[in-house]
This record gives sequence, C-alpha cells and structure tokens, in this order.
Amino acid sequence: MRISEIAALVGVTTRAVRHYHHLGLLPEPARLANGYRQYSVRDAVALARIRRLTELGLGLDEVRDVIADDAGHELVDVLGELDADLARQEGEIRVRRARLATLLARARDGRLTTDDELSPELADLLAELGSQETTSPTAAKDRELLALMETAAAPEDRDRLMAAVRSTAAVPGAAERAHEVYALLDALADADPADPRVDAAARALADCLPPELTAETATTAAPADQGFLNAFLADFAPAQAEAVRRAMLLVAKTPEKGGAAE
Repeated sequence: MRISEIAALVGVTTRAVRHYHHLGLLPEPARLANGYRQYSVRDAVALARIRRLTELGLGLDEVRDVIADDAGHELVDVLGELDADLARQEGEIRVRRARLATLLARARDGRLTTDDELSPELADLLAELGSQETTSPTAAKDRELLALMETAAAPEDRDRLMAAVRSTAAVPGAAERAHEVYALLDALADADPADPRVDAAARALADCLPPELTAETATTAAPADQGFLNAFLADFAPAQAEAVRRAMLLVAKTPEKGGAAE
C-alpha cells in the first residue's frame, strides 16, 4: 500500500501519517525502487492503534510511551489517568450546565443582569460586602474587576483570590467600610489628583485591601510598565486612579499587612 492508501484505510490524512513518522510513532516502511513507501498490513495495524489511542484522548507523547511499552502495563496506567481526568471534566461540566440553566431561566424571564453571570461563590461574597446593593459606580467597577480576575486567573490564583475576598468579608464592619470607600472614590470622579481628599480615600481603601493579596499588590504597584495595572487604573478618573495607586503603595509599605517597611 502507498501512503494515500493506508491513510484512507485507517481513516487519517497522509499528513498525519507523515507526522507520526516524524515523531517516531510509526516506523518508516521499506521503500520501493522508485522511492515510494510501501506499507504492509502490520503498518496499518500500528497506525490504527495510534488513531484509537488519540481518539481516547491521549496526547502523542503518551501514545509514544504506550507503544514503547510492549507489556501493556503502562497503557493501563495512562488510561486510568485519562479516565480520572474525564471524570473531573464531567463534574465541571455538570456544574457549569446547572449554572447555565439558571441563567437561561432568568434570561427567558427578562430578569438576567450582569451580576447573575458571577459565580455563585463570588456573588455570595459580594452580597456579604453589600456590593450588589448599591448604585455606586466604583462598586460596579469592583464587581467587574473581581469577575474578570475570577474568570481569567489560573485555578490556584482564583482560589487565593476567593480566600482573600472571604477574609475581607468576614471582618466585622467590612460592608460598612466598603461602602465608605465607594463613596470616597465616587466623590473623586471630577476632582483633581492633587485634591486632599485623594489621600483620605487612599488610606480608607488601603485599610480594606485583603492582606492575602499584599504580595501581588506590592509587585504590581511599583513598576510603571505593568500593562494590566495601567489598564485597570485607566478605567478610573484621574483622582480616583491616584487614590488607588496610593492605596497599593500604602499596603506594600505596611509591615503588618505583609509588606516591608521602608
């Protein structure tokens, strides 16, 4: 068989066959005098096995390991890991579909808001802080930022974020302090960055920042070339951005919050 024939027989492309040769998954067959590869039934069986393993979800590196292990015991290990991973994905999909069903129901009734798109955990935490009970523009930005970080962050970073928000919400009087900060920042919407109220807002905000996020704050507050930080601050009015920047620096310099005193 030529390469086009074995590819058609097994149901893969000739490009895939050449790629498997390049990776060493499929041995190169003997060539005829004219230079064409001549594939045998044994080659077709090997190619079919590669296809079956990749369809099960194995990566090509894992397929190579399985093929190299003629005893087959490693295949059992790899398939077991794959099964566990698929089970985890199934669990995640069930949770996401249940959440989607709730959103669909609210959308059909015309009751869907952007806050409904938050994860239940984040929505509950924001409710504890009273963030969703106010029309404050700053509170809305706070919710948007947390939703973005929760969505875009890696799982371990997301867990740390949620733990930080939980610790903030658990402090007595946290909701009252959050509303005070929102009001102070809202009042700076049309102010000059040199306005003395900027410093008061910065200190109030610094007192509310979660200690667990101090390390991230310290590393992003100082450099001028931090793209995300610059984009985040650009969403505020100049005086508000200055207050947020000063608050980050205050937290980074406060020993009891985890920063190093200067």
